[in-house]
Amino acid sequence: MTRPGSHRPRSAQRGLTLFGLLFWALAVGFVGYLLVRVLPTVNEYLTIQRAVDKIAADQPTTVAEARASFDRQKDLEYSITAVTGKDLEVTKENDRVVLAFAYDKEIPVMGPVYILIKYEGRSKPSR
Repeated sequence: MTRPGSHRPRSAQRGLTLFGLLFWALAVGFVGYLLVRVLPTVNEYLTIQRAVDKIAADQPTTVAEARASFDRQKDLEYSITAVTGKDLEVTKENDRVVLAFAYDKEIPVMGPVYILIKYEGRSKPSR
């Protein structure tokens, strides 16, 4: 039993050293930096996916009409820069129009270091 005012032995003390604190601050900061660089590309992908789903739900009659609809949607959505109407693959499955897309995004991290993310998607079949 310890008396009031007595100290624990040093081996039983717990805590974080200054170097440990700096290490974790750098690690959390780097992960935060990567998230700030990557999240806009994820937002762009989700915006493209929503646009493709919307166009496929309208069931355009021709490939040119589907591509023109996407280009009009792209003009409205400022965040779409990676894909144009010409990049869409337009097919038919079970008499339904399906739009597909794929693109790569290089994100500069530092100097010659990049993150490469390969995005691809296709319209969801509507009923």
